[in-house]
Amino acid sequence: MKVLAIDSSAKSSSVAIIEDEKILSEFYLNNGLTHSQTLAPMIKNILDNTNLSLNEIDAFAVSNGPGSFTGIRIGISIVQGMAMVLNKPCVPVSTLYSMAFNNLDTDYIICASMDARRNQVYNALFETNGNLITRLTPDRAISIDELSLELKNLGKKVIFVGDGADLCYNNMKNILLESKLAPENTKYQKASSVAFAAFNLFKEQGFTMVEDLKPTYLRLSQAERELKNKNNGGIL
Repeated sequence: MKVLAIDSSAKSSSVAIIEDEKILSEFYLNNGLTHSQTLAPMIKNILDNTNLSLNEIDAFAVSNGPGSFTGIRIGISIVQGMAMVLNKPCVPVSTLYSMAFNNLDTDYIICASMDARRNQVYNALFETNGNLITRLTPDRAISIDELSLELKNLGKKVIFVGDGADLCYNNMKNILLESKLAPENTKYQKASSVAFAAFNLFKEQGFTMVEDLKPTYLRLSQAERELKNKNNGGIL
């Protein structure tokens, strides 16, 4: 089974094609261009370089959040367009869950986090046993202080991944039993990990049809918060 996966949940863009859990190709860009500029050419190039057509792709996977509101919408819209035209199934993948697949070979608790501003992170905790990933928490928006206390009480070694990794590590390194930052090559989300996560999710729950593919934001966008504040007379 061939899966084309997209990640556009943060500043970087990446596209990957895997076949039966083997990476055929992966493109990754973090050059400041927008996802609307990079993703379509990346998809064309990765298909050209693997000598594949979209018709030969069996399913599409995409990180559906949390993360950048705009980036997630763009990634999902592109996958919806391809899947709808070709009548192919989809697998929505938690951005945080996908990052756990970057760090399978560790006996540390994986603390996946993305900077949500306002002293919060989008976060989930995982542990691994070989290729088996166990989710310890749901995806959530949590304050740095709450997460710090939770990890301290857990009393285990922690590895921080994601664009919120440095923020968490710098706030917690002196209070945890043992902690470290994931190296740069495994710290951030990427499309191949989205694809591997999609394989796992497919085994557990099957595919999602294109009309059911939706983003997961965890909290309101700034525009929605401002509108809610306005409608509440300035009281959030």
